[in-house]
Amino acid sequence: MAPFYFEINGRQYREGAPDAPSIPEFYEIMAAGAETRTSQVTAGDLEEHFERLIQERGCDILHVSVSSGISGEINSALIAAQAVMAKHPGRTVRVVDSLAASSGYGLLMDELATVRDGGAELDEAVLWLEENRLMLNHWFFSTDLSYYVKGGRISKAAGLVGTALNICPLLDVDGAGKLEPVKKIRSKKRTMRVMVDTMHARARDRDAYTGKCYICHSACMPDALEVARMVEAEFPKLDGRVEINDIGTTIGSHTGPGTVALFFWGDKRS
Repeated sequence: MAPFYFEINGRQYREGAPDAPSIPEFYEIMAAGAETRTSQVTAGDLEEHFERLIQERGCDILHVSVSSGISGEINSALIAAQAVMAKHPGRTVRVVDSLAASSGYGLLMDELATVRDGGAELDEAVLWLEENRLMLNHWFFSTDLSYYVKGGRISKAAGLVGTALNICPLLDVDGAGKLEPVKKIRSKKRTMRVMVDTMHARARDRDAYTGKCYICHSACMPDALEVARMVEAEFPKLDGRVEINDIGTTIGSHTGPGTVALFFWGDKRS
């Protein structure tokens, strides 16, 4: 992993570093009104990262970037890849846009690791990624619109109206890897129902879905558990239990507390 950076009230941390606040602490600080920002991993950071992998493992590298629809990380990775390959003739560093984020990225990488462990060579793994990344569905809702207003994703007026009407919007990540609002729904409970209904309509093999399902959340575990309960009850052929993760500090800096996201394999995103 090549961690991103985030700031709390102007102080910079690197995600997962020993001096960084834990994820629960991070959301407590946000809820108390702290200003948060993020910055992507730099070309220099990634060059060091690739160099270390080559020195330690003597291998070619497939670097899968966070979606270009929400981050410019892929540009840093492409610069770093060219620099490293110039210093190590015969070594290859391939960079692929995941068009995914958060635990959607995690579910994509989990399946990619299975492809690798099945004996895929580098070019085969790249081809698999390019053919399958848009089959990874991302659906999520947020109960606090104030962080979307702060980030400029919705207007202040829309945020005030949405809060007054108890709007809990359902969003997805589209085929370009961008966050897109899909439906404005009144009440969190109804949004949960629509989100799981969307899985019924879009999951591979529909109600007979046999793949894995991930959920992530930002400081709202009861909501995540309720969505997981619904999925496990309504998709009896699921591959194991629903895996629940925290939304990390990079994505969480923009969503704030109160977001739940659902990820599964299904219809191609457009």
